[in-house]
Amino acid sequence: MRVAICGAGITGLALAHRLAARDVEVVVLERAPGPRDQGYMIDFFGPGYDAVEEMGLLPQVKDVAYQVDEASLLDEHGRRRAGIDYVRFAKSVGGRLCSIMRPDLERVLRSELPSTVDVRFGARVTDVEDLGDRVRITVVDGEVIEADLLVGADGIHSTVRRLVFGDERRFLRYLGFHTAAFVFEDATIREEVGERFCLTDTIGAQMGFYGLRDGRLAAFAVHRATDPALPSDPRAALRAAYGSLGWAVPRALELCPPPGEVYYDQVAQIDMPSWSRGRVVLVGDACYAVSLLAGQGASLGIAGAFVLAEQLARTSSIPAALAEYERLVRPVVTEKQQVARRGARWFLPANRFLLQARRVFLRVARLPGLERPLAAAVTGKSTALVTNLRRGSELRSR
Repeated sequence: MRVAICGAGITGLALAHRLAARDVEVVVLERAPGPRDQGYMIDFFGPGYDAVEEMGLLPQVKDVAYQVDEASLLDEHGRRRAGIDYVRFAKSVGGRLCSIMRPDLERVLRSELPSTVDVRFGARVTDVEDLGDRVRITVVDGEVIEADLLVGADGIHSTVRRLVFGDERRFLRYLGFHTAAFVFEDATIREEVGERFCLTDTIGAQMGFYGLRDGRLAAFAVHRATDPALPSDPRAALRAAYGSLGWAVPRALELCPPPGEVYYDQVAQIDMPSWSRGRVVLVGDACYAVSLLAGQGASLGIAGAFVLAEQLARTSSIPAALAEYERLVRPVVTEKQQVARRGARWFLPANRFLLQARRVFLRVARLPGLERPLAAAVTGKSTALVTNLRRGSELRSR
């Protein structure tokens, strides 16, 4: 079997790794000229954590993870108003949690790819033709590639989805926020942040900071925006949206890098009636973005890639494999998307009442025995999506 994957991000690389381990011929087509460095810190846990462990990559992931003591909410003067104890949060998920920069997780997956995987950067897909028993893909330089299956793992603004399933507006649910991330240097702020993830305790717009190993700081920002349209100048948009915030924000905005070095996007979800059509299937944010409000996009992307690879390896019929992949993963995605929508008003309060209510909730949650209710409120139900696949495989082999 030959599989073409569009997208060399976290999901696409995880899929390539698992397929290659199953002796599938894989070519990865990435429109960007090279690996991307932009991205923010994620809390990596859940089914994606299980999948990385099954793939034998957990030690490498842990090697580049960060030790975060607390997510601290600070007022305009830098005074702590509330926080989430990361040790207790990790305990609530059985200690199976890593705080990791998205580019670092992507780097691990890329560096551990088998040599048989053909990764091509600067290979933007321009046309897709389903031939029934195979698919024909044209890339920007005119090269034509044929494969048994094309997988769109190219993110929330997926090219494959647009070419095969239709306009993005049919499937995108805008959640009313814009988000951004960038890296800068400031020794004073770096010392003050320490081993914490520091967030402004503010209304309508929030910026957070965490220190990196090389002494730099990574900034994360999210603000409410009625218009989903993205700005032409992300840096100017950040200065306009966050200019009124206090503490370390003015200095961070002053040191914000050029627009090309800023990650900036809308916060949205993708909702589709079907994830596959003929010899084309979508995985990860391309078909089930849960948004940063759910906080498990990378985990679900890797888990979905793992399940898809397993079904393709176990099932002789590609259509049957695609149907089973969607049957297993869709209920998990639907639940996480619902959790994100329900929690939107607490994620970034729109008024002072909700701000105060969030502070009270986080203080109460620190009481003994409330770790699991807090985790459930933030992350939703736990899922054994990947471990169930392994158990099923073990039973069949007996």
